[in-house]
Amino acid sequence: MAPEDSRVRARTRTHTGAGPTVRALGLITAVLLTAGLITACSDSAGDGDSAPKPLRSSPRTGASRSADATPRADALPALPAALTGQRLRWGRCRGTASTPAPGSDWQCTTLKVPLDYARPTGRTIGLALIRARSQGSGAERIGSLLFNFGGPGGSGVDRLPAFAPQYTKLRARYDLVSFDPRGTGASHGVRCRSDRKVQAAEAVDPTPDTAAEESAYFKDAADFGKGCARQAKDLLNHVSTIEAARDMDLMRQVLGDDELHYMGFSYGTELGGVYAHLFPGKVGRLTLDAVVDPTVGTVGHSENQARGFQRALDDYFTSRGLDPKAGSRKVSALFERLDAKPLPTASGRELTESLATTGVLDTLYSKASWPALTRGLREADRGDGTTLLALADSYNARDSKGHYGTTTHAQRAISCRDDKDRPTAARAKSLLARFRAISPVFGEAMAWDTAGWCHDWPVPGLWDDPEVSAPGAAPVLVVGNTGDPATPYEGARKMADELGKGVGVELTWKGEGHGAYGSGSACVDTTVNAYLLEGRIPRDGRVCS
Repeated sequence: MAPEDSRVRARTRTHTGAGPTVRALGLITAVLLTAGLITACSDSAGDGDSAPKPLRSSPRTGASRSADATPRADALPALPAALTGQRLRWGRCRGTASTPAPGSDWQCTTLKVPLDYARPTGRTIGLALIRARSQGSGAERIGSLLFNFGGPGGSGVDRLPAFAPQYTKLRARYDLVSFDPRGTGASHGVRCRSDRKVQAAEAVDPTPDTAAEESAYFKDAADFGKGCARQAKDLLNHVSTIEAARDMDLMRQVLGDDELHYMGFSYGTELGGVYAHLFPGKVGRLTLDAVVDPTVGTVGHSENQARGFQRALDDYFTSRGLDPKAGSRKVSALFERLDAKPLPTASGRELTESLATTGVLDTLYSKASWPALTRGLREADRGDGTTLLALADSYNARDSKGHYGTTTHAQRAISCRDDKDRPTAARAKSLLARFRAISPVFGEAMAWDTAGWCHDWPVPGLWDDPEVSAPGAAPVLVVGNTGDPATPYEGARKMADELGKGVGVELTWKGEGHGAYGSGSACVDTTVNAYLLEGRIPRDGRVCS
């Protein structure tokens, strides 16, 4: 399967408080395989000429356009030679508490970048980088291929070695390179609360029904932001996608490439689109897979995700010969029972409504996880929440000792620095009916999340939606999957349109799961490889079935 993404901001949003309501990218597949919770599956691949007619983006108007928040590359002071000319000291990679050191093929280093690009000679921070050198000869080598696996907040240093077997053909002509974006992992990672507080927040109701539950929901959200401000301090103002895109251009220069060659998944597509807008003349071969819709803000993104996850759940029930409406009613009834009384599990912990929602969402990222959903729902019917709790724990990167990963902390810090729209509780309530109509299972939690995600956040947001127009850039390959739950298919056409005529080139896969490349379609893999390795641009609108 392709790397899942990260926050459903990918924006795969995971609410590390009252419980995630959308997915932040993690190595979930590996965790579930280890636990024996999913079984392998294969999908047929082919090529067709007809596709579902995608939604075309309409022109955006008004003074809230993001262009003012996303200045072009020449709008800020030039970087000093001390940064653009720095020499990277590559060495053996070290393991972390959660990930063992990769093999001898891998090298790691630290890149210095400005904390604030408006003051490029001021304070710097370090970004962790990892690479595997190209296996081809010098004449065959194209340059570096930079990866971002989504989030925001996902660690490329941890994930690239895990996913690298999928990229063997690409390594014939590229150095494979990834990084921990600012605020993430080994790059001054943000941690906003302790493991004890993360676990306590799993009992907070994600769909408050009373004044007391609503108060607890928003208090938890505000406490999360305060914890980020205490820990991250000045860094919290400088973890935006715009700054991450500028970091990538500095990487390009220091790595010695005239153009940026890039693969971005989920949130990584938004990052890639913003890069293309900022540096259109430096765009090399960019592939954007599992595409974020760049034309919507906080509410529109949550609507898209509610629709995408409900669509995936309906497909799951249909695959089992069940009526999707009846199946959805059954899952909703389970969540309602858990709201009143959590289920026991083999670990001694309880399965709350929040954790069950997270566990179900987790299985919808890949068709290979559907058997785990079947098992979890059957157990829950018998009064046992063990499997759904295990799925939620893998999503939240909780280990057997009760330690949680920090991907969701960084995810929230980055997305709340980006997003200007901060819906109020009253606005969230006004959205409930609309969201329930879109998704009877997930809609209510996602409507509340529009207000809870960045509630009382300590720093302001930068844009209503990301600016990705890139006139004059080289063609960018945009890959959409009709069954993608976290970044619904319609976003791919909108991204292609927003990049501009002659720039955005759309490739469609009629498949299931979050992402297309490496998910079982020979058609998708061959087309993407031909673009990255040979520069062959497919027909805009090509369909792999």
